Amino acid sequence: MSYLIYSLEDDKNISRIINVSLTHQGYEVKSFENGKSFLDAFYSQKPDLILLDMMLPDIDGRDILKIIRDDSDNENIGIIIISAKSMALDKVDALDLGADDYISKPFDILELTSRVNVQFRHKEKLENKNELKYKQFRLLPSSKEVFIDNEQIKFTKKEFDIFYLLVKNHGQTVSREQLINVIWGENKDLETRTIDMHIKSIRNKLNDKDSKIIVSYYGVGYCFNL
Repeated sequence: MSYLIYSLEDDKNISRIINVSLTHQGYEVKSFENGKSFLDAFYSQKPDLILLDMMLPDIDGRDILKIIRDDSDNENIGIIIISAKSMALDKVDALDLGADDYISKPFDILELTSRVNVQFRHKEKLENKNELKYKQFRLLPSSKEVFIDNEQIKFTKKEFDIFYLLVKNHGQTVSREQLINVIWGENKDLETRTIDMHIKSIRNKLNDKDSKIIVSYYGVGYCFNL
């Protein structure tokens, strides 16, 4: 698997060294010099890991960190802070806000590469540990990926969560209320037809035209019945 890394660093020389070094390691690296260009790209395509400088020309790195971690859909994205702020209080603050690691400038590029590799080794261990297999289906909770006979099917995060719950309970009917509570949380003001729309999209992606993979039970819920 080729991992995508976003490097947010306003120093062009440091940015180039990071990009060249990690690209040489086989990673796909996209570099950004300011917070706005980073966020525009982030909302278009989310990376597997972010290397985040805390002192940027337009947006404080701390604010970007909060934006990312305030959305639970981003919990599987790794974040390594790279900053000239080297006080213990700065490190503790960033880690408390949800950063996974902190590297102070100036840094050794070999150390950075090693820490990036550690992040992805940890990610792969989680995926292997929580991987769900059923017949030709393979689901990876950490990366929200679905494979059918080793061919990846592109699901949104919500679609993955719904499908994962159905596959995990294969042969059993899961009610709309259960899906809402598990996926969106209890007391969530959400119409049940929202679930129906997600199910329709999942069926389309599975080419389940006759609803034989995901069976509907009127007034009850849905069942993964393969």
